Amino acid sequence: MPELPEVETMRRGLLPIVGCVISKVEYPDIPYRPIVIEPSREDLVRRCQGQSIQSVDRIAKRVLIRLGNRDSIVMQPKMAGIAMLSDPPSQQHTRVVFQLRGNKNIPQFLYWDRRGLGTVSLWTPEQVLAKLGPDVLGPDASIVEESVFVARFRESKKEIKVAMLDQSIVAGIGNLYAAEILFAAKVHPQARCGDVSTAKWKRVHAETIRILQEAIEKEGSTLSDGTYRNAINGEGSYQNLHQVYDREGQPCKRCSNVKITRIVQAQRSTFFCPKCQKPS
Repeated sequence: MPELPEVETMRRGLLPIVGCVISKVEYPDIPYRPIVIEPSREDLVRRCQGQSIQSVDRIAKRVLIRLGNRDSIVMQPKMAGIAMLSDPPSQQHTRVVFQLRGNKNIPQFLYWDRRGLGTVSLWTPEQVLAKLGPDVLGPDASIVEESVFVARFRESKKEIKVAMLDQSIVAGIGNLYAAEILFAAKVHPQARCGDVSTAKWKRVHAETIRILQEAIEKEGSTLSDGTYRNAINGEGSYQNLHQVYDREGQPCKRCSNVKITRIVQAQRSTFFCPKCQKPS
């Protein structure tokens, strides 16, 4: 968390900065360990100040601010980061502030991170390709074609839930949405990719597209810790539609008489319904 829907919501929220010029880059003095910034704080300031913002894009779970000099500011939220315009949840966790000119209504954008695990990088086009290109990341999970989706997962020998977190197969799905997708498709999370039938793979693909697109429309999921917010510090609402995630011990919303179970796969919690998602 944040996953594809939350990061796409960040991207859309930052679109008003397109056409503005970065006038200043600031690093607030805060009492927490600094986040990773590359190549260095000084280089980022030197290469960003005075540059116009050409576009705001997303690759997998990263936001990219494309600049006039062809560099890209790449913000990776990881566990608890947010790329936003204003009103951060707390001032003491604001990591980088980009002051702007060109639109009096949009004076800045910033990167906020409560846990300090995210990163802010400045990459050339060649670096973006090397680190986020098709040799590293699979196709975007929200738009990938069915035939490509099925073929790429069929090659994996992993359990399906674990494979869905592998960004080299398909990019953008994280722990929360993988659980929700598999529940919707009625597939057991421990099924091996090679043992899943073509019909089930088609269901998984269809539910992947449906759930990710619906979550984007709902501006993502704000969980009980309240960390994730949109670009103007508002909550997402897709959490109200969660069927299994973080619902261990609660009745299944589909079959009602079986409780949601939690297991651990690849050091991550997986939630599922033992009745609705029976092993093959």
